[in-house]
Amino acid sequence: MKSKVEKAVTLMEYLRELFPDSPRTRIKKLLQGETIRVNDKPVTYFAAPLKPGDIVEVNRQAGNAARAGLPFPVLYEDGYVIVVDKPPGRPTSSTDGSLSIQNIVSEFLDKQSKGKFRAHVVHRLDKEVSGVLLFAKNSETMEIIKENWERTEKHYYALVEGLPEKDEDTIKSWLVEDRSQKVHSTKNPENAKFSITHYKVIRRIVDHALLDVSTETGRKNQIRVHLSDIGCPIIGDRKYGASDEFRRRVRLHAFSLSFPHPESGKTILVKSPMPEGFLSLRKKDERYKK
Repeated sequence: MKSKVEKAVTLMEYLRELFPDSPRTRIKKLLQGETIRVNDKPVTYFAAPLKPGDIVEVNRQAGNAARAGLPFPVLYEDGYVIVVDKPPGRPTSSTDGSLSIQNIVSEFLDKQSKGKFRAHVVHRLDKEVSGVLLFAKNSETMEIIKENWERTEKHYYALVEGLPEKDEDTIKSWLVEDRSQKVHSTKNPENAKFSITHYKVIRRIVDHALLDVSTETGRKNQIRVHLSDIGCPIIGDRKYGASDEFRRRVRLHAFSLSFPHPESGKTILVKSPMPEGFLSLRKKDERYKK
């Protein structure tokens, strides 16, 4: 987890503001364990001075044994939110009784907090999509985050078929969902939602391209539809025009999320590494764990 310093403070003062629910002794243990980095350098001195613009990175994974109770990594957690690395193949939430990421995280939080916390959905990732997924621990925090959602920034890796005509562009359209629950672009704004997607080519791989994708709107299947619209469907996304020669994992991964902390207001930046095998395309069907 990375965050940017906005005023001159000591490292301890900054960490106390960043983790208001953590005792001073726990923060000192983080420092002693060399899990704190400032501008990409490890720092163990609690009174180290910070200046505006410094980047503080906290790796709390090592000091939280409770996280072993989840079947996927916790990327960030404090008394208000929990951010997990969602695996593909399971929905963010569900209404049909199927096991969702929300169910799993809620059960974990309920046990850890003795009923005080549960997972409240702030945003969603499609069932087929992996990566950074944020939950609030109570309804009040959820509402605060949603009220400030325009200050969030999300980025995705997308490995697509074909090569976009432009190395960088913005896609805009009205999106509507049909009776088969498939979303598509339309010129008729009636009952449709305006959507904006930005992309930038990171790498060209023969006849495929790896994109950095961000959105200004959070519509259902938005990225998948827009990339298909420009003739570059996401690999494995058979629903939106990808090749059906092999059954592949959908190559869309939410790798970065920044959001204002609901209590301190500080910008929290959370990242997830590119999944293993994301760029590998073998001539056979793929299997992945749900």
